[in-house]
Amino acid sequence: MKKIMLSLSSLMLAAGLAGCGDEASSGTSGEVKEGGSQEDVTLRMAWWGGQPRHDYTMKVIEMYEEQNPHVNIEAEFANWDDYWKKLAPMAAANQLPDIIQMDTAYLSQYGEKGQLENLAPYTEDGTINVDNIDEATLAGGSIGDQLYGFNLGSNVLSVITNDDMLAEAGVELNDENWTWDDFEKMATDVQKATGKYGTNPMNPPDVFFPYYLRTQGERFYNEEGNGLAYTDDQLFVDFFERQLRLIKAEAFPTPDVTAQVKGLEDDFIVKGDAAMTWNYSNQYLGFAQLTEAPLTINLPPEQAENQALFLRPSMFFSVPKSSENKEEAAKFIDFWANNEEANKLIKGERGVPVSSDIIELLKPELSEDEVKIFEYVERASQNASPADPPDPLGSAEVMKALKDISDQILFEKISAEEGAKKFREQATDILSKNS
Repeated sequence: MKKIMLSLSSLMLAAGLAGCGDEASSGTSGEVKEGGSQEDVTLRMAWWGGQPRHDYTMKVIEMYEEQNPHVNIEAEFANWDDYWKKLAPMAAANQLPDIIQMDTAYLSQYGEKGQLENLAPYTEDGTINVDNIDEATLAGGSIGDQLYGFNLGSNVLSVITNDDMLAEAGVELNDENWTWDDFEKMATDVQKATGKYGTNPMNPPDVFFPYYLRTQGERFYNEEGNGLAYTDDQLFVDFFERQLRLIKAEAFPTPDVTAQVKGLEDDFIVKGDAAMTWNYSNQYLGFAQLTEAPLTINLPPEQAENQALFLRPSMFFSVPKSSENKEEAAKFIDFWANNEEANKLIKGERGVPVSSDIIELLKPELSEDEVKIFEYVERASQNASPADPPDPLGSAEVMKALKDISDQILFEKISAEEGAKKFREQATDILSKNS
């Protein structure tokens, strides 16, 4: 799940288009050589993330290579924005990595264009063991009867707070029943008391506007995926006019300031520049590791009445059809999901694990901050509704349109009313192609 604004400062996707694709095809799916030894296999694995994610992922890769000496895994990683910019030309050149970290926003785009392998046969034959994984959890990566993404964990939207800054502003938060108006007042009160932002931006808007719609009993995409579900554009207007008020109160950063945040390490709450950050639950650990101030993970505003929260697949591992090592890639995914020692390193950073056995195994191993994530997901799940289906084909274009229009509104180039009309026209044109 998205991002939400993770990065790696040290490396970009490592090999680029040329060369690395040729290396990736040098293996032969682990065929057995004469004499009984296995053929050497090179897998390319790509992901987005922050430095803590990179560090433990490399350790898991090393662990896997030690146990499977015939396998060499080449790591390719980047921050969220750069990751998708690199992946698109790889797909066009038929040189996608063998294991791709995939997001719900892009699953349809890559899956329905025939670029991703159906992983269902590998779960059915036991290559990927799903005995202790709920079917509903697996279904998050399915489109129709094709399993294009293997769910890596469950996340829930959250608001993470710097408790020292809230105390300095004399603000108390009861996350069971706070409202959008409470949120706005708190952010403004923090700014007046501290001179800092009350909250980070609600960016990307394609995450937070759909959540706002859910709090109003509405949805973003319709069930058919060929149009918007909500019909009242006043909802769009209200969402963005609140942000405009917060910007004018200097309690909310403008898009140009937000653009300087390239990853977790740069987030406003990490720098001590904001009292609240909207993010998914798995990212709490990264914030806690990077921040000295005490943090709390809270339910977002108005989540209760319409069961606005849902357990979201944090992200997936996908295997491209172009891979010549699909079975070996599936074996690594099984290792990631079910190996006890590997999960003691991962500890749910990509979401609360999907295997019930792994969840029970990890509980005694968790730090105080990690326990908070597991407990938060469990708490949120008590009043959660079913997750929406994967975003429809064209969702990436819809996301871009919403982001562009959001920036225009927040820079006051157009009014929220003009933005609502413009977005509906563009989204309808994009999604109508799915009819």
